Amino acid sequence: MQESKFSFHLYGSEIFGCHVEPKVVTGVVVLVHGFGEHSGRYKAAVIPILTDLGLGVVTYDNIGHGKSGGKRGHCPSYEALLDILATVIDKAKELHPKKPLFLYGHSMGGNLVLNYALRRKEDFAGIIATSPYLRLAFKPPKWKMFLGKMLLKVLPSVTLPSGLDANGISRNPEEVTKYQNDSMIYDAVSPMYSFPVMDAGEWALANAHTLNCEALLLHGTRDQIIDHTATIEFHQKASNTTLKLYEGGYHELHHDLCKEAMLEDIHKWLKERI
Repeated sequence: MQESKFSFHLYGSEIFGCHVEPKVVTGVVVLVHGFGEHSGRYKAAVIPILTDLGLGVVTYDNIGHGKSGGKRGHCPSYEALLDILATVIDKAKELHPKKPLFLYGHSMGGNLVLNYALRRKEDFAGIIATSPYLRLAFKPPKWKMFLGKMLLKVLPSVTLPSGLDANGISRNPEEVTKYQNDSMIYDAVSPMYSFPVMDAGEWALANAHTLNCEALLLHGTRDQIIDHTATIEFHQKASNTTLKLYEGGYHELHHDLCKEAMLEDIHKWLKERI
């Protein structure tokens, strides 16, 4: 197993990336993390499942996250997030030309990979979206929404506490503690990061019927952060998706009590398509 790092400059920031390559490569996955976290949190559970299938894995820390540059919790625009993802996809193609290319996104990463496929119409071997951020599972206070929309017009880069309860990520208290003690996790978000992502989730739901590649959608039924019924809605509107629901599962399924079953479902779905 070989691991190498890379970086590139875009939108005035240096974006950190990493590539893990098995001895025999059957395909490649671009993995996109969720909001406030970083790509390193997928090394223990998710990446070994992918490399076991002979898949090279290309990860990156999004702008304003992890080891990448940019103001913490802020991005220039939603299009910037898609452009950064496009650059990483090009890197994956450069590393593994003519190999099947999959996208894997969690939470906000799920929002990005689904929107990327819907908007830019590239040919992918498949998409995996875990707990995709299509709609919040709770309603933020009205005053916070009003203030955020005002700030989006006048101070789009100012960051405010996200209000995320770390206990909602997993039923495993050890995973919650790891999350809370991770110095690279950031719990604040700018209006430019939050509102365009919310809008993109609704746009994806409205346009799910135009998805032109296969997708595996996975969600826990007790996700207190992202609404699992929105994932069901996306599945019902699309014609080529597979839906896996995990009874009682929390937001980070790959860190939850059901992670073995969830990772086995991903392994099986990918194996059938390589």
